[in-house]
Amino acid sequence: MSILHPYVVKAYMARDGSEECLQLASRTFCARGGEVREVKLELERARLEPYEGRLREVYRPKGLFAFTAAAKEYVEIL
Repeated sequence: MSILHPYVVKAYMARDGSEECLQLASRTFCARGGEVREVKLELERARLEPYEGRLREVYRPKGLFAFTAAAKEYVEIL
């Protein structure tokens, strides 16, 4: 049995560059227009796309967040 490291960090950026999100274990913080807020961000992988000679994953929100006006695609940057 393995235990996940409690300090796993993932960073996501909206494809249009309007929002950056930092996911720390179970909490997610998003920055938009100089304002940082805690959000519940659940993402699912939508597809792979070529980027600078490599493949990167594109994520879309899932659940109720996907139906809000703020729903957009995100790419993992770390």
